Amino acid sequence: MSSTLHKQSELELATPECEKGIGKVIVSPDSKDLIAGVRAQPIAIWPDDRGYFLEVIRTGQGLAQEFPKDSTQVSAALSYPGTIKAFHFHRYQTDCWVPVGGMLQVALVDLRSQSPTFGARNTMYLGSLRPWQLLVPPGVAHGYKVIGTAPALLVYVTNRFYDPQDEGRIPYNDPKIQYDWETQHK
Repeated sequence: MSSTLHKQSELELATPECEKGIGKVIVSPDSKDLIAGVRAQPIAIWPDDRGYFLEVIRTGQGLAQEFPKDSTQVSAALSYPGTIKAFHFHRYQTDCWVPVGGMLQVALVDLRSQSPTFGARNTMYLGSLRPWQLLVPPGVAHGYKVIGTAPALLVYVTNRFYDPQDEGRIPYNDPKIQYDWETQHK
């Protein structure tokens, strides 16, 4: 695990050719369909008559247990209903996402050409109705759409300070990835 978080090797990245759709919908943190290196874990929430309490992260524990103390950064993003923020990826940075309010349709795409899950897409519905943490390793493109009627608040912890040179972008409507952001009328 630590080699994934601290290794400084060059990833071989490529945008895969995908069929239109949303990929595998992940409804269990231990799903066999998770992209290699992606991990999910439920967050404990303690509600009472005043609201609720949740722990975003404990240093040295959980999904971000190996994040270095000297370069870990905690950030937050508030997004309004219907907003799509996708896709971006990192060559070195690992993200640990904690949606703390609202609901997100999270989209992941494996860009690592040497990965056993290259080209795989995952969709997860995370937030107040499914409180999970999500670990996104380098080379996995990630993004989200705010679903429902409330804004969403995403707190994310990274193992490195923000570096614009480490971040890559792919349009949310990339014709190769063909991620379907429309509501899935089932």
